[in-house]
Amino acid sequence: MNLFRKKKFTNQSTHSEQLKRTLTVRDLTSFGIAAIVGAGIYGTIGTASANGGPAVVLLFVFTAIACLFSALCYAQFAASIPVAGSAYTYAYVAFGEVIAWIIGWDLVMEYAIGNIAVAISWSDYFTALCEGLGFTFPAYLTMDYFTAFTSTNLPTSTSTSNLIAQRAWATAPSLGGMKIVFDLPALLINLFITAVVYVGIQESKRINNILVGLKLFVILLIVAIGFYYVSPSNWLPFAPNGMSGVLKGVSAVFFAYIGFDAISTTAEECLNPQRDLPRSMFYSLAICTILYVLVTLVLTGMVPYIELNLGDPLSYVFQQHGLHFLSGIIALSAVVSLASVLLVFQLGQPRIWMSMSRDGLLPPLFSAIHPKFKTPWFATIVAGVFVALPSMFMNLTEVTDLCSIGTLFAFTLVCAGVLIMPTENNQKTFKVYYINGKWIVPAIAVAIIVIYILKFSGNEASFFSLENIPTMAYLATVAWVATMAYQKKYSLIPILGIYTNLYLMTALGATNWLRFGIWLLLGLGIYFLYGQFHSKMKNNRTNI
Repeated sequence: MNLFRKKKFTNQSTHSEQLKRTLTVRDLTSFGIAAIVGAGIYGTIGTASANGGPAVVLLFVFTAIACLFSALCYAQFAASIPVAGSAYTYAYVAFGEVIAWIIGWDLVMEYAIGNIAVAISWSDYFTALCEGLGFTFPAYLTMDYFTAFTSTNLPTSTSTSNLIAQRAWATAPSLGGMKIVFDLPALLINLFITAVVYVGIQESKRINNILVGLKLFVILLIVAIGFYYVSPSNWLPFAPNGMSGVLKGVSAVFFAYIGFDAISTTAEECLNPQRDLPRSMFYSLAICTILYVLVTLVLTGMVPYIELNLGDPLSYVFQQHGLHFLSGIIALSAVVSLASVLLVFQLGQPRIWMSMSRDGLLPPLFSAIHPKFKTPWFATIVAGVFVALPSMFMNLTEVTDLCSIGTLFAFTLVCAGVLIMPTENNQKTFKVYYINGKWIVPAIAVAIIVIYILKFSGNEASFFSLENIPTMAYLATVAWVATMAYQKKYSLIPILGIYTNLYLMTALGATNWLRFGIWLLLGLGIYFLYGQFHSKMKNNRTNI
């Protein structure tokens, strides 16, 4: 049984004409902006600014450069293998079948499970916007059952969230002795987005372009108005807590950039994927970096940075200057932003399942293409149901970290895949610029290890604790990759991507690593029970 059988890409893809090619570089860039600029711009910036002061703008620039390492590797794969499937397909070519399955299963967390959290967040912003307009949803139709139920065991609290939950439980109607409590707005937005994705890529891109246009207009409006109220004295001192304060927000800021990889799932619907996919990734990263920097400068210039450790810093700074009407506009912008995030990831998940089904690792129905709409209709419906049901009834407060570790794992494998990517394909497509890492990578590895030695000097016991297992694994990987780079003269840029992504994974804690491991084991169980027996690569080496 060969678990690492690899696929080869040929220019004559047997699947490329089943989907409708309609996306231009502008559409792809719009999808990238839609995926990246979400809730992060409304909350993450405030928290990072409170820790690092105005100097956090540099962190956004540095983090964009770090993301660029992964984006370059995605771009090379997307240009060389312009078919749907994203990191799943790339892993099939670079590492083999079982690794491809692992990454495909991993991407379920980034797209499908991640969208559950997005739908719930959208519901919160939407109900707040409606309340501002004078319409209030019944409390029992705005939250999950578990939150409302557990609130009855809590003492009467002045906490707004607890009071709402208690009111939801008290006022909820009953059916057969069971209270009816669920998140209706989360269900409705998911049904709408699923319907848009189902009826075609043309409709999806039109809706997305409108949402992104509104999003950019509101953000630029906020920036333009905000600069009139900026006091340059608030930018001094520029780094009040030094570099340590700035770096406190590195994980949160990095996650504000996640999403550009979703563009690659639409490869078979691009007019010119080998040219436009790389360009759109770079354009979307550049545009989003500029937006993040501008918004950060406005926030830290309008009020002292120490006041920004809030869930809604954008609304707060304008309220401090008496511009209360902008709070409603910001709420509308948040609703639009999260809807566009939901659209992009709901678009990506079915196409990954479609690719896995084509390879026989999932049932054939997942790769069924609608004869009229030219979309993977069954996979789209399943993805919609997979998000809709949990978003109504579950409170997934920890799902974001789980999604982040899954995304970073995918980034790491894509960067590693570039290092060992087959070189048979001699097309003049985009490739990561080669910088010989024979000496540079070991030097970086030594610096990383020395930094950790100094960090835990005098406190060695804590280093060898169970909670620090991810850090120990990271340092072992750093040393191993450095050794391989010295021996095989690996390129520097993909290795910088590997080091960056693995470092951020260590920041998510051992608990999330354990949950991630359990998730991957569950996926491997499905592979060994179904995928390995139905794989089209089992008896013959088919091409993509």
